[in-house]
Amino acid sequence: MTLPTPLPEHRLTVAAVQAEPVPGDVAGNAATAARLVGRAAGARIVVLPELFLPAYHPPTLAADPAGTDVAAGPDGLVDDPRLDPLRGAARDGGATVVVGAAVRHPDGRRTISSLVVDAAGVARSAYDKQQLWGGERDLFDAGRRGATLLVDGWRLGLGICYDGCFPEHGRAAAADGAHGYLCPSGYLAGSAHRRDLYYAARALDNTMYVVFANAVGGADPWRFNGGAAVYDPEGRPLARGADAGEDVLVATLDPGALAATRAAHTMLADRPADQGLPRTVLAG
Repeated sequence: MTLPTPLPEHRLTVAAVQAEPVPGDVAGNAATAARLVGRAAGARIVVLPELFLPAYHPPTLAADPAGTDVAAGPDGLVDDPRLDPLRGAARDGGATVVVGAAVRHPDGRRTISSLVVDAAGVARSAYDKQQLWGGERDLFDAGRRGATLLVDGWRLGLGICYDGCFPEHGRAAAADGAHGYLCPSGYLAGSAHRRDLYYAARALDNTMYVVFANAVGGADPWRFNGGAAVYDPEGRPLARGADAGEDVLVATLDPGALAATRAAHTMLADRPADQGLPRTVLAG
C-alpha cells in the first residue's frame, strides 16, 4: 500500500516541449533548448525530449560517441561548456529544465539520461533510462535506479520514453509519493496510438500528473511525431501538441484538483501490496 504523501501547497506551472534537434550538434541543440526555455516564460519546470542534446539518431550516436556524449562527474555534475546557453536560460527564467542527453559516467557506462539543469544553472545527470528499447541496448547501458525530482513541494518521478510503457515504472514513482511524472521521449512516426495511450494511462493508473515531451521531424526511419502533452490525474490532456511542428505547451498543475481526484479514485490506497499473488491455476 502506498503511504500518504503531503500534497503541495501551491500550483506549479510546467512546459512540455516538442522540437527537432540536429543529429550530433550538442552545442547547437543546447542553444535551441535555451531558446525553447525562453518561450516557456513563467514555467518552473520545462521538459524537453529524449536525447535532445545529441538528437535521437542512432547512426550518429554510434559513429561519434565522444562528440555526442556529455561527461558526468562522480557526483553526477555535468560541466560541459556546450551547455552554457541552456544554463543561462534556466537562470534567467528561474526554471528547472529536464533535457535528454547521452551521458558517459566515470565507470565507463554510457546511458540515455535526463539532465536536470536547476534554476541556478547547475546541470547534473539525474536519471538513467531503465527500460532500453530495441537497438538502444547496443549503444547504452540500462539505468540502475529510479529518481524523484523535488520542486516547490512537488514530487516528480523521472522516466524516459519506453520506461513509461511499463505500468510498474510509473507505479514505483507513485509509491515513492510522486504527484507527477516527467517523461522526455522520442516516439517515431506511426506510433501515435501508443504515444497517446501510454502516458494518459500512467496518469490515470496513479492519479498523478504526467508531462510528456517528444521529438518532432527528422528523416525516415528516424522521423518523430510530436504530440507532446500534459495530462491531468485522470489522464485527460490539459495541453496537447500537434503531430508536426515545434511547440511549447504550458499548463498549470493544481494540488486541489490532485486532491479531489485522489479522493474520488482511490487506486493508490486500494492496491494490494502483493497485486493478487500467489495465483490460482484452474483447469478448464
